Amino acid sequence: MVEARTFLFSSESVNEGHPDKLCDQVSDAVLDACLKADPLSKVACETATKDNMVMVFGEISTAANLDYEKIVRDQVREIGFSSFVDDLSSVESKGLSCDNCE
Repeated sequence: MVEARTFLFSSESVNEGHPDKLCDQVSDAVLDACLKADPLSKVACETATKDNMVMVFGEISTAANLDYEKIVRDQVREIGFSSFVDDLSSVESKGLSCDNCE
């Protein structure tokens, strides 16, 4: 007789504009830039964001000389995060500015 097994399936889903999506796209942009410049690159990077700050961290081994700040800012701009006002009542703030984020 075959023993019955129980499986638990879990999945994460977030909406457009969620910080997780931004972080995934920034990490992917860094990876793509490294591999484009040096196909033998080894990249293990993560991205975190909060209050007009984007932080990329991890390990990158590449022969490429890349401007990571420009890569991050360009990706943030492409996504559409172009304004930050440090005021929770602001309707103009997108929470992150590609031009002046840290």
